[in-house]
Amino acid sequence: MILLGILLNLFVIKGSVSSVVPVFPESVGCLEALQECMMEPECKRQFRHLEYCVDEEAVAPLNLDARQLCVDAQNTLMHYQPLQDCKCQRGSRMEQQCLSIYWTIRFPQGYDDIETSPYEDIELELVRNTETSKLASIVSVSSLPLTDQNQCLKAAQDCGLYEKCGSLRSEYASACTKILPNTNHCNRHKCHRALRRFLERVPEEYSFGVLFCPCSDTLCGERRRKTIVPSCSYEERDGQPNCLHLESYCLKDNLCRSRLADFQQNCQPSSLSPSGCLRDSGAVCLKAYAGLIGTIMTPNYVSNSSTEVSQWCNCEGSGNQWQDCLRILHMFNSNTCLRNAIDNMGSSTPRPVEGTPLPPPRPSPQVQRDELNINLLPEPNAVEESEEVEEEEQEEEEEEEEENQAGGGGFNVIPPFSDKATVTNLGSEAGRVQSSASTCGVPQVLLAVLLLITFRWV
Repeated sequence: MILLGILLNLFVIKGSVSSVVPVFPESVGCLEALQECMMEPECKRQFRHLEYCVDEEAVAPLNLDARQLCVDAQNTLMHYQPLQDCKCQRGSRMEQQCLSIYWTIRFPQGYDDIETSPYEDIELELVRNTETSKLASIVSVSSLPLTDQNQCLKAAQDCGLYEKCGSLRSEYASACTKILPNTNHCNRHKCHRALRRFLERVPEEYSFGVLFCPCSDTLCGERRRKTIVPSCSYEERDGQPNCLHLESYCLKDNLCRSRLADFQQNCQPSSLSPSGCLRDSGAVCLKAYAGLIGTIMTPNYVSNSSTEVSQWCNCEGSGNQWQDCLRILHMFNSNTCLRNAIDNMGSSTPRPVEGTPLPPPRPSPQVQRDELNINLLPEPNAVEESEEVEEEEQEEEEEEEEENQAGGGGFNVIPPFSDKATVTNLGSEAGRVQSSASTCGVPQVLLAVLLLITFRWV
C-alpha cells in the first residue's frame, strides 16, 4: 500500500507539471519602468522635468531655452533603458497612465513619431494562429458561397448567443442613441467609450464578425455600415472637417495618438508581401483598425455597396498642405493592406474541423427579451436609462477588469458558439486540452493495473 501511495503521488505530480502552459516573455510595462526610475533620484528629477515640459507645451509653445532644457532632460533619460523600451497593454485599466509615461519620455524629440506603436507587440506566430483558428468561426461561415442569408444579421445573432457580447453591444447601442437633455445630439464621448469597451472585452470571433461580415447586397451592407451607430460615433453634424484638423485633435490625446500609431505600424502596406501588409498579417491590421473605433479618428464604411473605409473628413481648404491631407485619407481608402485584410474575412479557406465539442450557448438576457438590431437603428432618440442601472454596469465593469488583471491579461481565446465553427491552432487552449487528455490516458491504465496487483497481494 505504501508503494501504491508513492506511485499515485508520482502520477499526480507528473500530471500537474505537464498541464503547465509555457508563457511568452512580456515586454517591460511603462508603469513598472517608472517605478524603477523613481527609486533613483537623478532619473526621478529628469522625468519630473519632462512632465513639466509636456504640461507647459500643452498651454503654449516653449521658447528655445526652455525647450533645450527639456532636450537635456530627455537625453539624460536615454541611459535608463527600461523607460526607453517600455510598452503598454491595449485596453488595460491603467492604459491611460501607461501611455502618458510612454509619450512623456519622447518629448520633445520623437514626440511626433506616430508610426511606432506604443503597445506590446503581438507575437507573429500567435497572430498567424489567430488568422487560422481564432477567426475560424467567422471564416467557416463567411467563406461559404453567399446566399440570401444576411451574413451581418447572422453575425449579430451569434454575438447575442455570447452573454458578454450581447450585453456590451446593448450598452454601446444605448450610449450612442441616447440624446443629451435640451439638445438634438448624442453624447459622443460616452458613445466612443462604450464602443471601445465592446471591442476591447469581446473576443474577436464575435466583434470581428459584426464589424467585417461579408455582404452580397445593399441591405446587408447597410447593416454593416451602421454597426458602430455612425450618426453618433462617426459623422459630424456640421459636415466633414478637414483631415488635417482631425489628425491635429487626435495628436493632442494620448489614447488617440497611440491608436493611430498602432494602426500606421500594423497596417503599413507593402507590394512585396502576399497579404499586402509589411508585417504580412491581416489579423494584426484588423485589430489595429478596430482599435481606432471609439476615438476621434473613428473610421467606417463609406457606403452600403463596398468594403471601402475612410475617415469622416476631406481635404478642402488644405492649401499647400494638400499632400499631407491626402496622406491621411490614403491611410484608409487606398491602403492595400487594410483592404485585403477586410476582403479576406470573407474569402479565406477554413481550417479542418477538430473534434473538440463546443460549450452550449448562453443567450444574453437582453437578447432574450428583445432582439438587438443596432444596424437598423433610427437616428439618435431619447433612451431613458436609470442611474441605478448605470451604477450596476459600472460595478460589473470594475469586477471584470479586476478579473482580467488577475488572469494575467493574456491573449484569451474563447471558443465560438457555432455549429460549423472550428477552433484549431498550433497552441490553442483546445489543443492543450486534447494533448493533456491523451497523456493522461496511459497513467489511468497503469493505475488500474496497480490496483489489481495490490488486491491480489491482500
